Amino acid sequence: MTVRLVRGVEIASVAKTAGVDSIYVDLEHCTFSLDTTSQICMACLAVGIAPFVRVPSMDPSLIARILDGGALGIIVPHVESRAEAAAVVQAAKYPGQGKRSFSSALPHLRFNSVSAPVAMQAINAATTVVAMIESAKGVERADEIAGVDGIDILHVGANDLSNDLGVPGQTDHPLVREAYRRIWEACRGYRKHLGIGGLAAKPDFADELVRMGARYMTTGSDLGFLLGAATDRVAQLRSAYPVA
Repeated sequence: MTVRLVRGVEIASVAKTAGVDSIYVDLEHCTFSLDTTSQICMACLAVGIAPFVRVPSMDPSLIARILDGGALGIIVPHVESRAEAAAVVQAAKYPGQGKRSFSSALPHLRFNSVSAPVAMQAINAATTVVAMIESAKGVERADEIAGVDGIDILHVGANDLSNDLGVPGQTDHPLVREAYRRIWEACRGYRKHLGIGGLAAKPDFADELVRMGARYMTTGSDLGFLLGAATDRVAQLRSAYPVA
């Protein structure tokens, strides 16, 4: 579930009750502070929901602060090359896999004092790195991006991708479908996972992709769920009790 509206830690329990596996705080498209993001991430850790954060840029200092704040994964938009994917991994992983600076007393470890080698190995293993493919260039280089050690998921942003391919809003257009096929082939070749998003209005196409092999799906946003449920309920009431 994408989170870009609810700023309180209650969203973690809502996600748990709803049955989702993970949330991601969408810092690319919302105005949450790092503190708010960290509080939500820590609340998710406490109830057993994996907290991810979609970062607004590839800034390594920002990525490190987000992960230190409790995130178990980062989602990086607009990745278009092997070099960019490798730089993201370097920022997200501790030595052994990357160059992230180590900080003791992490919320992931409930602030327990753990030796640096043990903590770094455990956090590296637990941290998911998601590269978003949202452009024709990214599709062309999907194979080299998938080949970067430390990248776990290639997540397709269908809306931005359709825009870049010249078919805005047509998220199941043949050009988009072909892009998904190429990205899936890259994932399969390197034993990485395919992620899909922006297809809430195209459930049949989403189902095709899951059957093809996609294993990470963005189900919708907190705003979308709230607005959708409220709109349906009001329509139901107006139908049942029409105003004379």
